[in-house]
Amino acid sequence: MSEKGSTKGRLPHGFIQALRNELGPGTRMGLNELVSRFTTLQVGGCADVYLEPSSEGELARVLNVCNVFGVHFYVLGRGSNALILDGGIRGLVIRLSHANFSAIDPHEERIHCGAGARLHQVASIAHKFGLAGMEFLKGIPGTIGGALRMNAGAMDSEMFEVIESIRYMDHQGVIVTRARQAIPHEYRNCPVLENNIALSACLVGRQDSAAAIAERMHRYLNQRKCTQPSGSSAGCMFKNPSGISAGQLIEELGMKGTRVGGVQISQKHGNFIINDRKGTAGDVLGLIQMVKSRAFEERGVQLETEVKIIGEPPQQFG
Repeated sequence: MSEKGSTKGRLPHGFIQALRNELGPGTRMGLNELVSRFTTLQVGGCADVYLEPSSEGELARVLNVCNVFGVHFYVLGRGSNALILDGGIRGLVIRLSHANFSAIDPHEERIHCGAGARLHQVASIAHKFGLAGMEFLKGIPGTIGGALRMNAGAMDSEMFEVIESIRYMDHQGVIVTRARQAIPHEYRNCPVLENNIALSACLVGRQDSAAAIAERMHRYLNQRKCTQPSGSSAGCMFKNPSGISAGQLIEELGMKGTRVGGVQISQKHGNFIINDRKGTAGDVLGLIQMVKSRAFEERGVQLETEVKIIGEPPQQFG
């Protein structure tokens, strides 16, 4: 186990030692660790404790320690759909980034994937084995676990269209397997995973030629390149309201290019906020509020963020 930092007395006495007692040599733990570097937007403060468990058994033991001490924990995936506030995250941040959570195992028309597996790698392996239906995953900068939690989607497809079953762990450390038909899911949300931790999934595709899969993948990537900006962002900031895309609405409001501090609304896509000048989470929140206010005042539309806002504002830190 590797470890660094200090929590400055913000956690219950004995919690850190109890946690250490459950960790093996392959586990990484950090104290008062900057979490922004694990997100694509690159803003936000520190987590009291940051942990990369090395096995499902260890994860279950960690959850038990949190339960005993009453310490809150949050599971962070690739951080591509998260806005970490500047005051950081109290308690424990868990990332399933260890190799034991990242396996990708294809078999016939199915691919078994760990929660930490990168979506672009899953898409590439599906292509290699002639499995169609997962091409849309190629350009999404996330992991299987995060994609399940958000029912991530692109190119008129979404995650649960290619899911056969998922495995998850509840907050008591019990592992459950459920078929897709038994898992409620909706646009950009899987309620079951709000209070459970995705461990793995079985994806199912359909046989097709490598050339046909490659052509669709290439077309999707080109479409992304033409319509979506590069740079530090969290992808689409708002869910699409009824009848119009959020990006189109923001463009019609004339807000492309609007800046607050170090962040601005992309000139290329109105639903992207780009961190191009070392912005803060406060800058992002300010821009979100400006957009929401304008959308409601001028069009009567109540926009809802797609990105998950996590943590504490700076005045509550320390």
